[in-house]
Amino acid sequence: MATPSSGGSARGPEEDRRTIAEELSRAHERLSGAEEYLRIATQRGELARLEAAVGVPDLWSDPVRARQVTTSYGRAKADVDQYDELARRIGDVQALYDLAVEEGGDALATVAGELDAELAAVATVFDQLELASLFSGEFDGGDAVAEIHAGAGGTDAQDWAEMMLRMYLRWAERHGLAVELDEATPGQEAGLLSATFLVRGRNAYGLLSAERGVHRLVRMSPFDAQHRRQTSFASFEVTPFVEEPDGEVDIDEKDLRIDTYRSSGAGGQHVNVTDSAVRITHLPTGIVVSCQNERSQHQNKAKAMQILAAKLAEREREQRRAELAELTGPQTDVSWGNQIRSYVLAPYQLVKDHRTDVETGNVDAVLDGDLDDLMAAYLRSRRASTGSATES
Repeated sequence: MATPSSGGSARGPEEDRRTIAEELSRAHERLSGAEEYLRIATQRGELARLEAAVGVPDLWSDPVRARQVTTSYGRAKADVDQYDELARRIGDVQALYDLAVEEGGDALATVAGELDAELAAVATVFDQLELASLFSGEFDGGDAVAEIHAGAGGTDAQDWAEMMLRMYLRWAERHGLAVELDEATPGQEAGLLSATFLVRGRNAYGLLSAERGVHRLVRMSPFDAQHRRQTSFASFEVTPFVEEPDGEVDIDEKDLRIDTYRSSGAGGQHVNVTDSAVRITHLPTGIVVSCQNERSQHQNKAKAMQILAAKLAEREREQRRAELAELTGPQTDVSWGNQIRSYVLAPYQLVKDHRTDVETGNVDAVLDGDLDDLMAAYLRSRRASTGSATES
């Protein structure tokens, strides 16, 4: 076999032609599918209407409606622009492939590597779009309040909670999602007792809903003098975050106990100087929220109230779901037998999701935020078992 020129393919001429033709056919099929599930025709019409609404001079006289309009406009434009960009890229690959085939000789071998790389990049975008298409819940496309709590396992569990926080921060970074760390309570010796953070960006809640539950870590304990194997647990909870719940909940100030305390941990020069951190307890439900990373007590209280409203709204939605499904039962313990996923570092390396049986031996990548395959498998299984992308 002749050696291909720089940037070419290691395949033979006929295999180049067949493989790239098949990849192009698949790309065109996926583009047609995207046109359907993204509702491109509908969104083009909606985009024209929203463009007019965004241009109204007094739009921001009603901030709530203004945010709704601008958010809808941004998302519709992003969908249409992304679809058009995919169509353009596939069209460019098709044109280059057709030209190389028509030219004959070594022309296709010369550009095969370039075509393969572009088709692979396009396939990655389609994977992300198809995963997002699983979301149909009211809040799936929006922001999320995430919480991590250390469970059984003592200091190891608290260290595991901090490892999980890093894992989700890295995952958010990979997806270009903004994160606001609102509370992090240090453990007694190491790690964290709990952490609360907001994840802002499209589909943040829909994606993170796949992570809700108990996570189990097995490793040789760095906190044990004999370096024995230790099993520890931490839980991940997620709630839709809406800037203004739009009357969904009514919070009576008389139902609140508000405590202030000094912030702990990193957070700038203002931390540990004044009692700026705020903890709010909703007495009727026992829900407790804390915020310590804003620059003033007033800002911390405002953010804590937003989180409390989001949690109360989600609690009401859960109660409605429970009534409809006639479900009852105690909250899952953060301990043995309740984990959704296990992360084993010793005596072997394995991450396994117990809901889908999907597993990987690349534990380091997962702990560094590479969660997409695990999330996607669960979201697809949930869609298949319920006929819906949500648990509503």
